[in-house]
Amino acid sequence: MVEARESSAFADYAVVKPVATGRRGVVAAQNRKAAAVGIAVLEAGGNAFDATIAVALALGAAEPWMSGPGGIGCALLREAGTGGLHALDFGAIAPRRLDPADYPLSGRPAGDLFPWPGVVEDRNIEGPLSIAVPGQLDGLRLLHERFASMPWRELVTPARDLAREGLEIDWWAALMVTAHAEELRRFATTAAIWLPRGLPPRPDPAGGTRFLELGRFADTLEAIAREGPRSLYEGEIADALLADLGGFGARLAADDLRDYRARLLEPLAVRRGSGRFWAMPGPFAGATFARCLELLADLPVASGPPDAAFFAGLAGALRRAYAERLGEGGDPACTSHFCVIDRHGNAVAWTQTLLSVFGSRLVLPRTGLILNNGIYWFDPRPGRANSLAPGRRPLSNMCPILGEGGAGRFALGASGGRRILPAVLQLALFLSERRLSLEEAFHQPRIDVSGPDRVTADPRLGEEILRALASHPPTLRPPRHFPLAYACPSAALEVSDSGPRLAVAEPWQPWAGGLAEPHPEGKPE
Repeated sequence: MVEARESSAFADYAVVKPVATGRRGVVAAQNRKAAAVGIAVLEAGGNAFDATIAVALALGAAEPWMSGPGGIGCALLREAGTGGLHALDFGAIAPRRLDPADYPLSGRPAGDLFPWPGVVEDRNIEGPLSIAVPGQLDGLRLLHERFASMPWRELVTPARDLAREGLEIDWWAALMVTAHAEELRRFATTAAIWLPRGLPPRPDPAGGTRFLELGRFADTLEAIAREGPRSLYEGEIADALLADLGGFGARLAADDLRDYRARLLEPLAVRRGSGRFWAMPGPFAGATFARCLELLADLPVASGPPDAAFFAGLAGALRRAYAERLGEGGDPACTSHFCVIDRHGNAVAWTQTLLSVFGSRLVLPRTGLILNNGIYWFDPRPGRANSLAPGRRPLSNMCPILGEGGAGRFALGASGGRRILPAVLQLALFLSERRLSLEEAFHQPRIDVSGPDRVTADPRLGEEILRALASHPPTLRPPRHFPLAYACPSAALEVSDSGPRLAVAEPWQPWAGGLAEPHPEGKPE
């Protein structure tokens, strides 16, 4: 028997998203405008690392509630030719002057993503005390110094132009702002941009195009283009940032910014059957991904559509892995993930986030930046493995991976907090051992296991698979547009060195998609 069945207005129709295919570069992202920026860079002769910089910054203007220069993240990189593999850590760090005493427990549940006990005034979720040191721009700085081929300014300019144009208000943008209007109205500087005239923006009822101005954000991107990525840490943008933060009472200080450095690390390397995977080390979900594969050792490696035994084994492994992870104090993000493969075979799986939707919900007036609320990743209870502490890195659920086997070589990742790992694990196995095509994998119904006692299943899996999950009865939840019931993955894949390259993103996310670099002479691929 199943535990519950959730009705959905969307249960009576299917959503299909095409896979972009070409012989040159491909980009898959949660926002097609940002993906198009990456394709333009590839067409201009840039490599996957150039395109990554441009897409990462463009997402901050095209999908600003998910990520941006005030955020953090991580990535997996593959160099063509040498086959060099790298893990790039630009994750959150708590300010050195953070004081755990600023976060007394309220005695109520927290009001957002994670099951922490609540903190008085939600100080760890929103406002100045929720902000961790932002790492995204220094991650892009390190990527540019080591791997890029194009001038920095050229890679920032498309994002600046998008910010100058403003955010296009279609039904999805209006929905996202409306869904979070209660939080956005709590800070006057935020409400002034996101709630014009005190209300969420709405699409043009006559069918025209409306844009929402993003304050000083375009000016900030222009300064970053001019001064370079370290401007946020020890330049013009840092000065403006600190002036604003001081006025709001934040703990983030000049030395936190000045001393921040992204890191290149050795990826975790794991195998299952003929499949090989590379994941993030450190405080991300890579180790839990590896642990899940270890727990699947008794499940036979088999090809073909995933069956009841596959999903039952997967659910058991995920439940146990989460019990271990959460028992050690870890917990998860409203995030953005994208993947790039270029014509040479360089590949990037890149995840960036503000953590919660709209991060700290605090727009800084001098810069137009929304900063992350990375302090929410910490457990506010003292004496635990992931407790609040100054200068510390929290655990997070971001899980970009590179993989090979079965369908080909691929870059993969997702957004969605605790739902990231289950989605990435399933898709990695769909592609590597079940030998599904990229299109088949992304349209295959999935389960979600977001903790040791939380199993959700897509009813389209069928009765046989649902019966196999009965040892821990799942909640049946069909996919839907909002809120997404499952994670939001993106992937890029190359079938072989000389074969086609493909890109696709979550079918149920309306802005997500994959794009392929066209043939330079306009010939069909």
